[in-house]
Amino acid sequence: MLDALAEGSMDAVRTKHRKKGKKQGESREGWVIVDYGDVVVHLFSPDQRDHYDLEELWNEGKVLVRVQ
Repeated sequence: MLDALAEGSMDAVRTKHRKKGKKQGESREGWVIVDYGDVVVHLFSPDQRDHYDLEELWNEGKVLVRVQ
């Protein structure tokens, strides 16, 4: 599932914004990122999301887009 989300993100951004992303991580490990340089998309499995709890870590940061 994470690979499909990463590929979908990369296709959409490439088509709409003409920007290439670099996928890092393995879906079997539960965490994949797509790095666009100025924006990084984090894709987590439910277990990894609960473990790292980035929402709490970045709770004072400005949310630009939230996708669930």
